[in-house]
Amino acid sequence: MGVTGKLEVEIDIKHSGDVFHELFGTKPHHISNIIPHRIHGCEVHEGEFGKPGSIIQWEYTHDGKKYVAKNIVEELDEEKKLVKFKLIEGDLLKDFRSITYTLHVVPKGEIDAIKWEIDFEKNDDFGPYPTDVMDFIIAMTRDVEAHHIK
Repeated sequence: MGVTGKLEVEIDIKHSGDVFHELFGTKPHHISNIIPHRIHGCEVHEGEFGKPGSIIQWEYTHDGKKYVAKNIVEELDEEKKLVKFKLIEGDLLKDFRSITYTLHVVPKGEIDAIKWEIDFEKNDDFGPYPTDVMDFIIAMTRDVEAHHIK
């Protein structure tokens, strides 16, 4: 077994967290219309949007390079406002044996926060940690927020 870990961030937002839960949970194909400079496409390969067990392929740009990632929707919980994806194919699997992403809307009184978790297992002890992936997720979250505040 390699090194396992978890990265977490909680991002306070000025817009309802319901937008994020709906976008990533049931309408991820709309994200490429909102932030086309980061996400270029999102399509279902198996199942359907908004259903656990569905396989979704993302096309995105990070640090000036284009990537593809295929994820399975592991969990979609309307009550907890939680969406969990597991990477099953893509460039990140060169460095990671496994990687999952969880979005959770956290009500904080008058505002909401978006909590992102990345659970990972590295392929080897000396490989990179997914900090640049988390930076991408934070930037993506801020871009979606800015779009909805307009």
